[in-house]
Amino acid sequence: MIEERKELKTRVGVIEFGSDDVLNFPDGLLGFPDQKRFVLVQHKENSPFRWLLSIDDTNLAFLVVDPAEYVTDYAPPMPKRASDALRLDHTTPMLVYTIVTIPSGHPEDMTLNLAGPVVVNCEAGLGRQIVLDDEAYPVRHRAFAQSGEGKAA
Repeated sequence: MIEERKELKTRVGVIEFGSDDVLNFPDGLLGFPDQKRFVLVQHKENSPFRWLLSIDDTNLAFLVVDPAEYVTDYAPPMPKRASDALRLDHTTPMLVYTIVTIPSGHPEDMTLNLAGPVVVNCEAGLGRQIVLDDEAYPVRHRAFAQSGEGKAA
C-alpha cells in the first residue's frame, strides 16, 4: 500500500510528509502543551540542524540539533518516568536533540538548551521534552567560545 503524502506550508517553507513521519508528543513541549504532532525536517543539505515543526500550528517551529555536534560529553541520565512514557529500553533506537537559540544578527552567541532535551523513540514515533534538574546541564549553554571561534567542550 502506498502511503498518502501531505503537503504543509510552514514558516520554513512547504514540506511534504507522510503519517510515518509524524512524531507524537502526548505532553506537548514545554510552554506548548497543546502542540502534540510534529515532523522533523532537515534545515539544509549537510547541515546538523533540523526543524521540529508543529503540524497543528504551522507557525510553530523549533530549531534543534544533536547536542553531540557541540558538546562531546553530553550524556544526561534518562529519568525512569520519561523512559517509561517513551517506551524506551536499552535496545530502542532513539534520537536526542536540544533546542537551539540564535540571537538575531549574532550567530556567535548561539545557545543550546541542555536542560530540556527532546528525546524521540524512533520505533514508536513518540517524543517528549525531558526536564533535567542538574546544574551540569544549563538552559543556555554557549555553543561557541566567547571569541566565537571553535566548538565548546
